[in-house]
Amino acid sequence: MKFLKDIVRILKDTTWPTKRQSWKDFMSVIQYTAFFVAIIYLFDLVLSRGIISLINLF
Repeated sequence: MKFLKDIVRILKDTTWPTKRQSWKDFMSVIQYTAFFVAIIYLFDLVLSRGIISLINLF
């Protein structure tokens, strides 16, 4: 039972983010995700056009 008591104590001592901080973190994750999706999309676009132009040379 000491194990369960220790878990409860750790959870009580943990500082949880406020609702405002949670939304701030969520928006940061969304922004980073959108940024990397755009970078990957642009990289894919440039790469695919480059390969198609190389295929058209032959």
